[in-house]
Amino acid sequence: MNGLNLIEDFDKFKCGMELFLKPPEFSVGTTPSEVIFSEDKMKLIHYFPNVERPHQVPILIVYALVNRYYILDLQPDKSVIKKLLEEGFDVYVIDWGYPSGVDRYLTLDDYVNGYINNAVDKIREFSGLDKITLLGVCQGGTFSVMYAAQHPEKIKNLVTLVAPVDFDTDKGLLHLWAKSLDVDKIVDYYGIVPGDFLNAGFLLTDPFRLMIDKYVGLFDRIECEPNDTACSIRNEETIKNFLRMEKWIFDSPDQAGETFRQFMKDCYQKNLLIKNEMKLNGKKINLKNITMPLLNVMAEFDHLVPTDASIPLTEAVSSSDKETLVFPTGHIGIFVGSKSQKEVCPKIAAWLKPRSLLNGKGEEKTLEQSRKNRKSKVNKK
Repeated sequence: MNGLNLIEDFDKFKCGMELFLKPPEFSVGTTPSEVIFSEDKMKLIHYFPNVERPHQVPILIVYALVNRYYILDLQPDKSVIKKLLEEGFDVYVIDWGYPSGVDRYLTLDDYVNGYINNAVDKIREFSGLDKITLLGVCQGGTFSVMYAAQHPEKIKNLVTLVAPVDFDTDKGLLHLWAKSLDVDKIVDYYGIVPGDFLNAGFLLTDPFRLMIDKYVGLFDRIECEPNDTACSIRNEETIKNFLRMEKWIFDSPDQAGETFRQFMKDCYQKNLLIKNEMKLNGKKINLKNITMPLLNVMAEFDHLVPTDASIPLTEAVSSSDKETLVFPTGHIGIFVGSKSQKEVCPKIAAWLKPRSLLNGKGEEKTLEQSRKNRKSKVNKK
């Protein structure tokens, strides 16, 4: 063992801990927005457009119930939402909030045909359009697939981003563990399934990288010579970036028990969705009802949603206009990695732009009328 290396490593550790004891202030989700509708814990957020005349069809982003939507707006230079705004889109997102004990009996149908449907209808009302674009992320992508299959008349384009639909895969520990999980025992005991309990499982899917290696890597990056002011400033930014991600990783809302029960049993354990055998409130979800343009986006090195779980969607739907994109990144990197801003978002935007035009039938209101309508309704809240 090299004693010099031990001393150097200890010095790095000491420096890192000193910075953590006096952490800099930081923020997440800073892109300007407003809440235009709320229902129970759910809030519908509208981001202020960056351009005078946005693309005509608005986008609703549906994120997962696990963790929080602001991973898509983590910081200005790592923001999917900001990038879409810069590309000229009118962007909305659902904030699921933090379920509590009173929400334990909320069902999957309540989320898909209740909250999502009401959010879609509110955007249709504000925009004056019959159809909008639905962009579903991770579990939110699975929800979006369910919704599009049951309400195809309201969706103009469907974009799925690292969204599982075929759960019969042994790639990834999450899929292996889920198959043997005693879901009933967990839900019956907790009622509201603790977010920390679920988050611990996610961390254990890649424990060295998610719980050890990232701290070692951080301490390697924040080494400075004494009185090096420029390096100290860079260190502060590095720490801020690190803490933003840590905040998101450990910001894990609890889960409504009955929703968790059905999602885990019908999807992970029985794989009913891809078989067109899954039901919401007694009504079957038939993926063949999805006829709108589909963009299916995946991460090649995703440890939570392997591409095997997402690829089958493309063939399962009836859409004639459909495309699959796979990027050489991971589950989180596709949102905040360098490829997210340089490749992922631009390609999604390029695909959506020609498909975000009005149909020319004169059914929709003008954009100016839509803005006035939105402003009037927000002022009445």
